[in-house]
Amino acid sequence: MSDSAIKGLKPEILWKRFYEISQVPRPSKKEEKILDHLKKLAAELGLEYKQDKVGNIVFKVPATKGYEKSPTVIIQGHVDMVCEKNKSKKHDFENEPITLLKEDGWITADGTTLGSDNGIGVAAGLAVVTDKDVVHGPLELLMTVDEETGLTGATNLKKGMIEGKILLNLDSEEDGAFYVGCSGGVDTVAEFKLDLTNAPSGTEAYNVLVTGLKGGHSGLDIQAGRGNAIKILARALKELEKTNFAVSTINGGSLRNAIPREAEATIFIKKSDAGKVKKIINDFYGKILNEFKTADGGLKIEFTKAKDPVKKVFKKKFAQTVTDTLLALPHGVIAMSQDIEGLVETSTNLATIITKNKSVVVGTSQRSSINSANQYIAKSVGSIFSLAGAKYNTTDGYPGWKPNLDSKILKISKEVFHGLFNKEPEIKAIHAGLECGILEGKSPGLDMVSFGPTIEGAHSPDERINIKTVEKFYDLLKGILKRVAMQN
Repeated sequence: MSDSAIKGLKPEILWKRFYEISQVPRPSKKEEKILDHLKKLAAELGLEYKQDKVGNIVFKVPATKGYEKSPTVIIQGHVDMVCEKNKSKKHDFENEPITLLKEDGWITADGTTLGSDNGIGVAAGLAVVTDKDVVHGPLELLMTVDEETGLTGATNLKKGMIEGKILLNLDSEEDGAFYVGCSGGVDTVAEFKLDLTNAPSGTEAYNVLVTGLKGGHSGLDIQAGRGNAIKILARALKELEKTNFAVSTINGGSLRNAIPREAEATIFIKKSDAGKVKKIINDFYGKILNEFKTADGGLKIEFTKAKDPVKKVFKKKFAQTVTDTLLALPHGVIAMSQDIEGLVETSTNLATIITKNKSVVVGTSQRSSINSANQYIAKSVGSIFSLAGAKYNTTDGYPGWKPNLDSKILKISKEVFHGLFNKEPEIKAIHAGLECGILEGKSPGLDMVSFGPTIEGAHSPDERINIKTVEKFYDLLKGILKRVAMQN
């Protein structure tokens, strides 16, 4: 596939590595192809590497001549990517490469997620390995697996895989900011046992489809007030209780860490009621669009004839229970931080719903920088499921990363930033899960900071990366590595 989108972009070596990564399929939990690519690259470069049982890889990179006694720095990113696409887009994420596009100073993809989260961080680490202009001490390039769907790689990192005590995490998405803390998170998943009956005689199947929403990252974008397709669909079904209808299936969302962009229900109604139902849907659409015209104005609700529908439907009481549960479940910001202005402290995401052969499964995720608050909101969500008669489970989750404003690597990073750009960086915490908190538990005493270029729309087909900030990001990485190397 053509690399025309990145031609002429600086730094050339970083963009080349990013393009190579984008051409290798790497869905979460299915990273075999990208891992093979990395091992072949290590062999080509003559680098020693280690790999543990879950797939994590560490390249051992010798220091620039003269800096062998400098502190070892770990450069860390994750190799997997979120695989989301527009409904109209045909793409096989397990076998097809990502098509890169250049648009008005940004690199984006053709109807799919781009994978700059965290492909650009991995590419930067790989670029450093062969960039003769970079001065550095001994490096460990740690590339973890399955960050997006459970932080599996970091959680199961084999003891002894890393030896350095300074870690640069390249999985942040805002130019001009250093991140020094992150939220922890858990997932709460419920299962309703299906209670079915035959579709009423004399009825026809129709689809109610919610589309056009922005979606986005369930941590980074949760405060934006965007529409949740599952919530909106539940509200539409509640409106339809004015008529006589039966639900056959409800499906929506795709990932626990993405705000659901689309949701769909198949319903059975009498043919003579089609006009009435369509009017109810259209009236509701007008009201709901008014609510989201600023935050999510692309919202669409469609009412169309269903093809090859399942002939079984939910019993009326069961359908009402599921709908009422979806309406009762909280979604969005629960609390803002009292310590860091503008930081979401606690939130919850109604992420997925899927109708299976014997059950309806609802997936949610909770985040907080305070563990007790995270447990509280997870129990609140679980209580709603319990009252509705569903069986639910809350995962053990992952820890947050407590900020250390006295960090030595933070001090060095701030000095380098000021020297390069003649201004002070922002120091932030993020309402999302970074691997830093987990890695700190694996190697106590790690001194860490996280940074990256500007990425917008992560976890959605709108994902894009700002070209100018990539060059700044790489200059910053090189500057920090040089400054640390000179500490010996």
